[in-house]
Amino acid sequence: MCRTAAVGLALATCLGAAPSFTATAAPAASKSGAGLDRYYDQRLGWGSCAKGPDDTMGRDLDKAGAQCADVTVPLDYADPRGRTTTVAISRLKATDTRHRIGSILLNNGGPGGTALQSPPEFHAWMKKTGPRYDIVGFDPRFVGRSTPLDCGLPVGTNLFSAGLSRASFERQVALQKDLAAKCRATNASVLPHVTTRNTARDMDVIRGALGERKISYFGYSYGTYLGTVYTQMFPGRTDRMVLDGTIDPRKFGPVMLKESAGANERALADWATWAARRDGTYGLGRTRAQVLATVDRLIKTAARTPLTVGTDPETFQLDDTQLPLILFFGLDSDTDTSRASLAENVSVLNKAAAGQPTRLSPQFAVILRIALTGEQSHSGSVQNAVICGDVAAPRDPEVYWRDIERSRAKYPRFGALANNIGPCAFWDRPREKPTQVKHDAKVLIVSATGDPRTVHKGAVALRGLLPSAKLITLKGANRHAVYGLYENDCVDNKVNKYLATGKLPANDQTCSKQAG
Repeated sequence: MCRTAAVGLALATCLGAAPSFTATAAPAASKSGAGLDRYYDQRLGWGSCAKGPDDTMGRDLDKAGAQCADVTVPLDYADPRGRTTTVAISRLKATDTRHRIGSILLNNGGPGGTALQSPPEFHAWMKKTGPRYDIVGFDPRFVGRSTPLDCGLPVGTNLFSAGLSRASFERQVALQKDLAAKCRATNASVLPHVTTRNTARDMDVIRGALGERKISYFGYSYGTYLGTVYTQMFPGRTDRMVLDGTIDPRKFGPVMLKESAGANERALADWATWAARRDGTYGLGRTRAQVLATVDRLIKTAARTPLTVGTDPETFQLDDTQLPLILFFGLDSDTDTSRASLAENVSVLNKAAAGQPTRLSPQFAVILRIALTGEQSHSGSVQNAVICGDVAAPRDPEVYWRDIERSRAKYPRFGALANNIGPCAFWDRPREKPTQVKHDAKVLIVSATGDPRTVHKGAVALRGLLPSAKLITLKGANRHAVYGLYENDCVDNKVNKYLATGKLPANDQTCSKQAG
């Protein structure tokens, strides 16, 4: 569930526990206890972000005035003198030093999403408040430029549909079992430590290494869960916290996608209405019902014979387990640009089903490489490891099959995707129990009512768990991740006011989708 990479927008009992870091007040920046002072007290070697002449991201960060550093953290917080790993961070320092507020840490979701590149764009979105913060992006442990994790997977995601038949489901069982086996074979010693709780511990080391008594935070999607976990493990150590595209922390885990099946069906229906008005362009049908019938026909056709798209030397085949994922990827936003992109992709699939030659847009080719090749194996590896390392999954394939069959009538396109088996069914059980919300926290929650990834009721649920929190609801939008990205002035202004003043609104707030 990542706000930038399509593969991450989806998401998804312990024996040994690492030391507890619960506190009731903010500690001195350099004092941590548990034998971790050398990590909290480390001096960071700030320097250029560019790794070489071909490093476009690094050069852009350098041009914006940012610097980068590596933070050393223990692989296992229960063994702080043991093996270490590094977490890559970037920082755009405050220029309004007279009114400096502090450091704000950014997370773009996933799990597996990077944020090293994000400080300049956040600086722009924050407008007059941006210069008052040190804006810090970080690649969580084993993500991006941090110490890498790659299981050598043949695909970049596990978010496939179970398809239309028992035979297609059995192929999924075999695939998901193989994904888990590959990670175990290549990274068994690391996997138990690739968890949200350890990433939260890394965040606190970053706070200490930056010399901050408290740290502000902005998290999208999975980053909202990470932020919530941080507030529970380190109460009193946050300043201003914004959680956008919010997950109910009680629902996070391998089967959390079940919550989104209905939202995706509704978003698809809304898209079908949009596409029907443009039948002359896309040829998918002149009514919502006709467009949805076209989608259903494509899935049934792909179940019989996979659809071949693209031109030599790059062609792809999509069956009924893969085609629904293309729909899922295309529904994270309801802007005309996003809807046109999905319509173009479905139009390509429609031509392929008719036996016509197809040419892929660069954007569609990227999606297919993510889904169907090992190009993004590292991202898929981390996403699997975090979700499976956090919460145990049902292990019996029949549990999933029963849920899939029950879901088909109500959710004909997405029930078999949202309820499908994943690698967590074959993963070693987590070492720590899932984090429970027991401490109140003053956070600002942002959510769109039609969010197809992290459903709106998750934001409402977290608001209920945190009495001091406030909720900004964006009505009428099928959108995942709002602030800055959706260009909704109402949401952006309310968030920026909070970041500037540190004062939450007196009451929950409502914004409306802007025309156009």
